[in-house]
Amino acid sequence: MGMTDTVLLVALGVLAPVFGVLVFTLNSMARVSFSLLASLVCVGGVTAVLGLPYLGVVIVLMMVMEMVIMAVFMIAYMMNPAGLMPMSMLHNKRGALAVSGAVFAALVAGIFLVPWPDRTASRPRDTTFLVGSALMTEQMLTMVILGFVLLATMVGATVLATHRGRYDRFGDDLDQRPAEDPAGGGVGR
Repeated sequence: MGMTDTVLLVALGVLAPVFGVLVFTLNSMARVSFSLLASLVCVGGVTAVLGLPYLGVVIVLMMVMEMVIMAVFMIAYMMNPAGLMPMSMLHNKRGALAVSGAVFAALVAGIFLVPWPDRTASRPRDTTFLVGSALMTEQMLTMVILGFVLLATMVGATVLATHRGRYDRFGDDLDQRPAEDPAGGGVGR
C-alpha cells in the first residue's frame, strides 16, 4: 500500500466513526440522514482502498440512494417542518450504553483472542473481476430475477400509489372538454 492509500485509509477510517457519532448527536432527522450517509460513504471508501473497489463502489451507490430517498421522504412526510425540528435520536440511554459497551468489548476481545488463519495462497490480482465473475456465472439467474422483481415492485408501488390514470380528467369516454381534474382545482372548474 502506497503513501496515498495509507493517508486515505487513515482519513476515511477516522471520518467514518466521527460521522457515525454525529448520527446520535445531531438533532434533526434530515441532518442525521446525511451524517449517516457520510459515514457509510467513508466505509465504502475504506473498502475500496483496502483492495475491493467493486464492493466499495457498490456500498457508496447503495447508501447514497438509500439515504437520499430516506431524507426526501422524511422531509416530505414528517409532521414537523421538513424533518428539521429539534429531536433526539437517543432512547433508553443507559441500556443502549451498556449494550453497546458490551458489544464493543466483545469485538475488541475477539480481535486479540481469535486465532487468525495464515494466508495459504497469494492475493488475487484483480478482485473486481473475480467478484463480477462470481456474480455473472453461477449467480446470473439470481441477479436477473432479482432485477425483474425489483423493477416489478417499483412499477407496482407506483401504480398502487396513483389513485387515477393519465386520462381520468377527460371522463370515461375521453370526451369531456375542457378537461376536469377529479382531484379538484382543474381547468374545467
